[in-house]
Amino acid sequence: MSSMDIAEILTKEAPGKRYLLLGNEAIARGAIEAGLELASTYPGTPASEIGDSLFQAAKVGKFYFEYCTNEKVAMEVAGAAAIANARSLVAMKHVGLNVASDAFMTLNYIGVRGGMIIVTADDPGCWSSQNEQDNRIFALLGDTIMLEPADPQEAKDMTVAAFELSEKLEQPILLRVTTRVSHTRADVELGPIRPPRNNPNFERDPFRFVTIPAVARKRHPILVEKIKQATAISEKSEWNQIHGKGKIGIITSGVSFNYVIEVIRALKVKAAVLKIGMSYPLPKKKIQKFIAQKEKVVIVEELKPYLEYHARAYAQEAGIVTPILGKSQEFFSEIGELTPHKVTEGIARALDREIPVHLTEINEKLSEPMSELPPRPPILCSGCPHRATFYEVATATGRKGIYPTDIGCYTLAIQPPLELADLLLCMGSSIGTACGLTAILDKPIIGAIGDSTFFHSGITGLVNAVYNKHPVKIIVVDNETTAMTGHQPHPGTGITGMGVEGKPISIEEVARGIGVPFIKTIDPLQVKESIRTIREAVAFDGPAVVISKSPCALIERARKRREKEPLVPYQVDPEVCQGCRVCTDKLGCAATIWEGEHASIDLALCSGCGVCAQICPYKAIREVEPNESA
Repeated sequence: MSSMDIAEILTKEAPGKRYLLLGNEAIARGAIEAGLELASTYPGTPASEIGDSLFQAAKVGKFYFEYCTNEKVAMEVAGAAAIANARSLVAMKHVGLNVASDAFMTLNYIGVRGGMIIVTADDPGCWSSQNEQDNRIFALLGDTIMLEPADPQEAKDMTVAAFELSEKLEQPILLRVTTRVSHTRADVELGPIRPPRNNPNFERDPFRFVTIPAVARKRHPILVEKIKQATAISEKSEWNQIHGKGKIGIITSGVSFNYVIEVIRALKVKAAVLKIGMSYPLPKKKIQKFIAQKEKVVIVEELKPYLEYHARAYAQEAGIVTPILGKSQEFFSEIGELTPHKVTEGIARALDREIPVHLTEINEKLSEPMSELPPRPPILCSGCPHRATFYEVATATGRKGIYPTDIGCYTLAIQPPLELADLLLCMGSSIGTACGLTAILDKPIIGAIGDSTFFHSGITGLVNAVYNKHPVKIIVVDNETTAMTGHQPHPGTGITGMGVEGKPISIEEVARGIGVPFIKTIDPLQVKESIRTIREAVAFDGPAVVISKSPCALIERARKRREKEPLVPYQVDPEVCQGCRVCTDKLGCAATIWEGEHASIDLALCSGCGVCAQICPYKAIREVEPNESA
């Protein structure tokens, strides 16, 4: 589906029409159907497509869209719009809510006037994240109403309903999805589009919206009362449904519901399934009544035993003694995603049922190809300028330093042959952790951070380094995009979420404004000059920033195609190659392979960056002549 296709689908008035949409695209459509007026985001998988879809739709739609410098700013932008009576949405991955939590916690106290949806996309299994936290706990922590769809259709419909609920209670609503819901493509029926009200109005009420302690103390009881109202709504909510009948009960939510339905049919279990769609506040009375009517209740959920803890507490409070089975008895794990296979095993063991032979055989057959496949770790693309940069850092430092890294494609420098990643906490942490290491260790500390991550949360760490005189050496790997999450723009690109081009913010000027005493920009595709500059930075007595600036290889390849500029690959001359393995064992470009005693380059993968030719000690690598590549 092209970007223009998705923009048209998301913005056209076509109630009743059905389209194959990702869960994330369905959320974007739901927001537009609800009369969205402003949306903001910082991209992060598995949430990225929500912002990317709205980015395309904003060009033809009637709402404002913004890529923000980080999730906290995105929360503040959307929150302010909702306070000013506009319907707003902010989207982020689960760890993004950590960044936004300061604004998030207070926003719940003061509430909103226009509907506001906060999408948190959790990542069970750590498919693209540094942890697999369960953000249902954030709903409990912040007393924030949470809805949790099980599929793309519900994702769209819940988004529409969430705006209405948000305005009814004047509270922001958390919409929690997980990777499988975000990235599942399903048939989604569209609804009518409500035109944006376009009536923003900021009514001054400082003793509600200015949270000095006296105001906060007054607002907290109001928030508690709002949650009581929401609990009453949850008891009757259409999103909390019972499917089927039987003396066996199963309580579940989100994508796990789909697995449960598959499994009880396959196991021929007669069970009633309580599907929780409003996961905070939970419908306590409904859960108590459901448990009381069952001989045994199984809780099926991913990650933390959130539903299980609450079900046990509700049952104990009401004096209900029905056995409640779940993670406490290790029928299910708190680690990773659930799958139909895991749910089959868990329910069968909890109910003391035999798994039918045909299901066991199917699961074994599904597992066999996976066990036979060779491992395929993610790698830096052929011609990626980050690979050149880390080769140059390794050469310049002799690998005698410590190398904090950050969130982005360049984290893959952890892998051989580069192996220049020693410490990673979160977005922007490379500079802060570099400061901590220099304070206690007498050896070079060389941190790496990407351009988008620098703007996200690296600047404050750099301020700290200058202020406290930490002699950190920071390599900003600037590939002119937010590459890992899908090439979204950021302040350094100068392109806004509305597609407007402006003046890019210069990382060099930012560093100079902070007061960094050593700042130099290199082209990592010029190897000797880059190594020389990095050595100079490492030897400098004080904080130093080297900006390694070269466009993402994928973007550069696309630009050359667009502008009909020839892409000239490189090849190895086997007569000259001495088999020294420098190209594969020290640089390790994905386009370079080993054939017998000599290196070889896959011309289809080669981007023509020329770094391998520069580092070959025998000059055995050269550009392909036009007639040779034909």
